[in-house]
Amino acid sequence: MAERKFTGKHALAVFVGAFGVIISVNLVLAYSAVKTFPGLEVKNSYVASQEFDVRRDAQEALGWNVRADAAGGLVFLSITDRAGQPVELSELKATLGRATHVNDDQKPDFKFDGSTYVAKAELGDGNWNIRMTAKALDGTEFSQRVILHVKG
Repeated sequence: MAERKFTGKHALAVFVGAFGVIISVNLVLAYSAVKTFPGLEVKNSYVASQEFDVRRDAQEALGWNVRADAAGGLVFLSITDRAGQPVELSELKATLGRATHVNDDQKPDFKFDGSTYVAKAELGDGNWNIRMTAKALDGTEFSQRVILHVKG
């Protein structure tokens, strides 16, 4: 049987093949990352930056503490003031979803039960975010991303 030699053509084929696989995998992963990322946080970042300090100071003056829990097909959003008393809002809008994609996003209908805001939501295990925007009775806006860990 004749012995085959490893030539320059063989080396080139191995080199092109290896880098072809690496580049293909990187392109697939980059496409997947861009496709699943929701992207836009604000429409105009300059305007948002000009209003940031005023909104932050007004929100911090409220002194609210927000906590989220989930159990039995319900999500609980507890908002308390500095004294630990429940806060009743004039308006609450929230989006509940995963941090990594928008496929599981839902808009729960939170109702105030006298101490906590409660909404129905079936959640799988893992990390969830509640992106909430609330309005105090005096009209002050409050927005926050609340992390919710769900364990099965």
